[in-house]
Amino acid sequence: MSAPEEINKKQILIDNTESVEEERDIAKEKLRTMYISGGISLFLIIVIVVTLPFTVLSIDGLMVYATILALMLFLFALLFRYASILVLAYLYITKYSVEEKDGYYPFISIMVPAYNEGVTIRDSVESLVELDYPNFEVIIINDGSKDETGEIAETMVGYRQGRHGKIKVSLMNKPNGGKAKALNAGIRQSKADFVLCVDGDAMLSENSLKMGARHFIDPSVGAVAGNVKVLNRGQMVTDLQALEYVEGLNLARAAQGILQMVNIIPGPIGFFRKKAIQDGGFYTSDTFAEDADMTLKILSKGWRIVYEPNAISYTEAPNKLIQLLKQRYRWTRGIIQAIRKHRQHIYNPTLNFNNSLVLWAMAFESLAWPAMNILGNLFFHNCRTFQRNDKPYRFLVVWDYNT
Repeated sequence: MSAPEEINKKQILIDNTESVEEERDIAKEKLRTMYISGGISLFLIIVIVVTLPFTVLSIDGLMVYATILALMLFLFALLFRYASILVLAYLYITKYSVEEKDGYYPFISIMVPAYNEGVTIRDSVESLVELDYPNFEVIIINDGSKDETGEIAETMVGYRQGRHGKIKVSLMNKPNGGKAKALNAGIRQSKADFVLCVDGDAMLSENSLKMGARHFIDPSVGAVAGNVKVLNRGQMVTDLQALEYVEGLNLARAAQGILQMVNIIPGPIGFFRKKAIQDGGFYTSDTFAEDADMTLKILSKGWRIVYEPNAISYTEAPNKLIQLLKQRYRWTRGIIQAIRKHRQHIYNPTLNFNNSLVLWAMAFESLAWPAMNILGNLFFHNCRTFQRNDKPYRFLVVWDYNT
């Protein structure tokens, strides 16, 4: 790696404010919601009125009947989800395997937000410089790190030799404000029309930029989600996470890719058209999942989001149970916050039907699924308890046929 040729330092004023949500026609939205909810309510009332005379239940029986019905509906929804994911993912991979896309090499700025990444920042930047792509730069945003991240990053600044020529590496030092504000600062400073957002410890496959950038030849594509893989395998905890990334995350993204409606662009590797980020109002830090929030905002503006399985980011997964629990708590809470923030698309699909589909799916996975797991465990636990005690099961459905 050649030494930096020249380092120019300058002080700039960073716009550290976050975007304000645009004003909506609340009255019009409420009117649409009234029509939709009124129609659904009328349909349910008709169903209840028609079917109620045919069934007479006790209170206990009604509880059991409702529980069984809810569990059965959940089971069918779950089976439909998995079947849909498998079919759509198969269609996407088949299309991906036979489809040839022309190379597209626009100038790309790689954003590397770093907070206390002194251990990994040098290796990460060096790996980025070695990417097989002819036209890009690296911008490190030191978000007020308390360790030696700033000092190490400063030694990386300058023009460094890459595979296809000199690669410019820049450093921005700013007060700590969180990942969202760090990314916004770098994106606003960049002169490129396309940006790649990565984590401070991310390691990318060498052809990631080539594979991700080619999708932007389609002007309707606003972002590209990459493929995240676990680097530190070899332990049961990390091996299970590696399997989860394949089955639970990347398989779902492949299914969503055929529809061009990926619901979460992963933090370790996400390609963006800068115009799409501007339309979405940049990143905001009012949720724990700024990536999910940004994705939903881009989708709501009508942009398409695709998946690129060969743009790979290798990340360190938590290898201790307590770290894993903290990570999953942060993910779950952040997704629920993002759903709540965009809840108008759940009950009003006329705003953006594609975004409504995405939010319904997210709500099912993050809200309905855990709730039904708890309900199912409680229900079958009660069944086993009564059988073990040789007591008559008192939550039986009572069918009263009056003849």
